[in-house]
Formats: sequence, structure tokens, C-alpha cells
Amino acid sequence: MRSRLQSHGSGTDVRFRFAKRDVCSNPAAFAAPTASEYPAVSSPGACASELISNGICAAAASFLQLVTIRIAVAIGEAGCTPPAHSLIADYFSRAERPRAVSIFMLSSPVSVLIGYFIAGWLNEFYGWRATFLLLGLPGVALALVIWFTLREPRRAKSTMRSSQATPALACAQDTSSADPPALRTVCKVLWANSTFRHVVLSFAVIYFFGSGIGLWQPAFFIRSFGLQTGEIGTWFAVIWGIGGFVGTYWGGVAASRYAANNERLQLIAMAVMYCAFAVISSFIYLSSNRFVAFGLMGLAAVGIGTTYGTLFATIQALVPERMRAVAVAAVFFFANLVGHGMGPLAAGALSDALQPWVGQESLRYSLLVMCPGYAWAAWHLWRASATVAHDIQKHASA
Repeated sequence: MRSRLQSHGSGTDVRFRFAKRDVCSNPAAFAAPTASEYPAVSSPGACASELISNGICAAAASFLQLVTIRIAVAIGEAGCTPPAHSLIADYFSRAERPRAVSIFMLSSPVSVLIGYFIAGWLNEFYGWRATFLLLGLPGVALALVIWFTLREPRRAKSTMRSSQATPALACAQDTSSADPPALRTVCKVLWANSTFRHVVLSFAVIYFFGSGIGLWQPAFFIRSFGLQTGEIGTWFAVIWGIGGFVGTYWGGVAASRYAANNERLQLIAMAVMYCAFAVISSFIYLSSNRFVAFGLMGLAAVGIGTTYGTLFATIQALVPERMRAVAVAAVFFFANLVGHGMGPLAAGALSDALQPWVGQESLRYSLLVMCPGYAWAAWHLWRASATVAHDIQKHASA
């Protein structure tokens, strides 16, 4: 298995197989929020499914089995994220959501900090099977913590309304809460929202170029600077872990403090950040010094981290309460389909195409060519800023 994986030198061939994992998991993003009206109920099972499946990767005996198990991991991940965002929106007001969502999304840089560091060295000393097993088994304990500690705000509100209402009104409320909007209805509402369309397109573009570049970054440092996996894991843990943590937290706090209830300003700030990110990322691959490249990557990690919580808080302000989970699922659906499904494949294919001209440095120039794509995402965010106030007001008055 190990030798077979290592023998696939073509970036196009390897990434095509893993693209199946991202595309096949997309329907689960819609199944999770529509299967349960209560986000706190659906999150534990999805979380357990993701992490347990991750541990089972250690038992894969062939490439096909590994891809199949990774699809199960993606299904669990897709079923956890949309309900979690919907749950946060239930707990916090519109002004507080950028900070609240950013704190929730700190799990990503924290996992990078732990995962890159631990996984890099575990892989180097014990191999990939032991790494998958040790990182996946804690999923059961985490799912139990979620099950026993999370509370469902909508269920509490429904119970309170029912206890205060007349029997006839209580019956009507129970019937209403038992019938969430049909998926077709939700999709029509979301598509009619101009701001939401631009946000979805921007996120898909971000995922396309971000996944295309991000998946091949370790390979770039191995090929161009001769680093080993353990050393790369340490650098990436510090850069994307600490840098992402600082940027994500600061961005949410700044949005809630200085641009509360002002999604237009938030979107403009995000557009500026992605333009800057495109420029800084380009210089990473123009650098011939690994320490300069790592320094620029750290600066980029802090800057791009400021957009995460604010972007998803804006989505929650755009849609009705009972459509929030599906709205987030729609964003991830298209982002995974276009981004994870095609971005790394495009970067690998471009690297293969450039190899006859630039040899071993083909990956460097492939990633460099993709960097300006972030400006395309910035354009969609800027367009969204022109309509966001109108669309939020329209939703509030509906």
C-alpha cells in the first residue's frame, strides 16, 4: 500500500482519486440539516462518524479502501458543520455572531497546530496507519461530550411557547415546528438572494484556489527546499495554527466591536484581505529562501484568518432561522464540489504540464499561477457588499 502510494508521482493522478471523496460527500451536507430540525441533536452522531471513520483509515488494505473510508470521514464532517453554525446563530445576536462564529472556528487552527505537529512526527516515526488510528479514536469521547453538554435553544423555546399558549395554539405551534421548509423552497429563497449568490461564488472560488494551493504546499517545500515531513509539520503547525488562531479570533472580535450590524463594511474588509492575500501568496513562491517563504506564509495566515467568522456570520444574517443550516450546507456543497473536487486536480495538472519546461520547480510555478485567483473571490465579496443591506432588510421585513 505504502509503496503504491509513493509510486504515483503524477499530481493529476493522485488528486483525481481523492477528488472522489469530496464530490461523493456533498449530498450529506444537505441531508444533515434537513434530517433534523434541531441542530444540537444531529451534531454528535455526525462528529462521531467523522472521527471514528478517520481512525478506521488505519485498516485500509488498498487505495480503493482508503478512498472509501475517507468518503465516510467527509460525510461525517459534512453532517456536523451546518448544524453547528445554525446552533451558534440561535444562541447569539446578529451583532455578536462574528465573534461567536470566530471562536467556534478556532477549532480549525487549533487542530492544525496539533494535527500538523503531531501527525507530521507520528508519520515520520510510526507510519501513516498508526497516525490515523491515534488521531481518530478520540472521536467517541468527543461525541459523548457534545451529546451531554449541548442544549437545543429551539426546543426550549418551543416548550416555553407551548406551556404559555392555549391548547389549540400549542397544537398549531407543534405542527408548525414539525414541518421544516422543503429543500426546494429553501433553495428558491436562497437563489433569489443576490448577496447569498455572490457569497457562495466567492467561497467556491476561495476553495478552488485555496485547496489547489494548500494541498500541494507541503510537496512544494519538500521539492524546492528539501525539507522532511516532520520539519514541515512543525513549521505548518506554528504558521497555520498560531497565525490562523490569532487572525480568526481578532477578525471576529474586530467585526463585532467596530462593524457590528454592518455587514457591508465587513464584506468590503474581507474583499481587501483577499486581494492582499493574493499578493502575499505570490511572493511565497517567488522566494528562494525558505525562511522568507515561511514568514510570508505566516503573514498570510493571520490576514486570511480574519475573514472566516465574519463570512459565516453574514450568511446567518441573510436567511430565515429555519434555513440557516441548509444555507451553510449550500455554501459548503458548492465549495467542495468546485474547490476540493477540482482545485487540487487543476494544480496537479498544471504542475505536470509545466514540468517539461521548468523541471523539478514545476510545482512552484503552478502554485504561483494560481495565487491571483483570490482576487476573483474578492470581486464577488465586493459585489455582495453592494446588496447585503437591502437583502438583510428584506429578510427582516418578511
